[in-house]
Amino acid sequence: MNSLRNKIVAFSLVTMMAVGNIGAINAQTSANTKLKIKKESLTIVDQGMFSAGGIVVKSEGEFDPKNQWEESGKGQTKHADHANVFYQIPKDEKGLPMVFLHGYGQSRMSWMTTPDGREGWSDMFLRKGHSVFLIDEPRRGEAGQTSVVGQISDKTLDQRWYTQFRIGKWVNGKSVPNKCSQFANDDKSVDQFFRQMTPDTGMKSDMGADFDKEVVAKAVAATIDEVFEKTGKKSILVTHSQGGGPGWTATKYTDKIAAIVAIEPGGAPGKETDDFKSVINRKIPVAFYFGDYIDNGDPSIQATGMWKAMRETTYQFTKDYNAQGGKSIVYDLPKEGINGNDHFMFQNLNNGVIADHIENWIVENVK
Repeated sequence: MNSLRNKIVAFSLVTMMAVGNIGAINAQTSANTKLKIKKESLTIVDQGMFSAGGIVVKSEGEFDPKNQWEESGKGQTKHADHANVFYQIPKDEKGLPMVFLHGYGQSRMSWMTTPDGREGWSDMFLRKGHSVFLIDEPRRGEAGQTSVVGQISDKTLDQRWYTQFRIGKWVNGKSVPNKCSQFANDDKSVDQFFRQMTPDTGMKSDMGADFDKEVVAKAVAATIDEVFEKTGKKSILVTHSQGGGPGWTATKYTDKIAAIVAIEPGGAPGKETDDFKSVINRKIPVAFYFGDYIDNGDPSIQATGMWKAMRETTYQFTKDYNAQGGKSIVYDLPKEGINGNDHFMFQNLNNGVIADHIENWIVENVK
């Protein structure tokens, strides 16, 4: 899709929006809840796509146009390791732009919809007056061109990730979500959930051990600089899971981050690290969000202990950050009266409740 930067093109996107008493979609909502929905228009005045960051690799030698199919690639270039960004700007824009970075095995689709076909956070925050910029990070999704050799795994790992994401237990070939889960658990939705998984073209490890945080961070920073060029505004960076790491590091490469909202990041930087020092030097407000089944998770499942440890790093970050004059808070959703959320809270049945919570934090803390 060509950028519409120099045009104002208004059109209506017909979307499906949950209505009724939003407060009713809370901790006690079951995965089988039938949501009443209505059609409501959302007017977009500009949308498009662009690539941000990346490198150009050039091989030695001289390219011969008369022998274009020779196999060595001598004298030729490769544009790689960039982010691909889809953006939308709403008619009633009143808040800061929001840049969304997905986690491991995911793409920007994570933010655009839910496995059961409801609105994702991208539409929800558009309705709240934010322009949204959705990243496919380098070597993922529509930014798949890589400068390094990777290997896409053919292992059957769906249940590993189902367990890691604290959705529930896989029993006799079926998804059995945790008690009071907000996961949409009908067969079609479970199938759609697994089909979101997106391979990384630059990794050889199926656990992300060779994930290049620096490459992603530079592309995220380049995206945020491009957003500033487009809008004249700093961005709120929303990260998820593995995307949390590059989010901290990106602060070394851009001063245009207004706030960071970290959704269950894979840890937070310690106070002696360069990432911590970069974030505190810029005095960026930070909010962490963690879902359910951590304190009350099954102790026999490895993920329970891992998520406790990950969350503990955010408590320590917040203590150290606030002591140095920063502003950070950890929201443990069950303590906020919001229960039943797994690692994909932005796709759960009560994703609108959490979006409202985040918007309230933004209004109160981000200038």
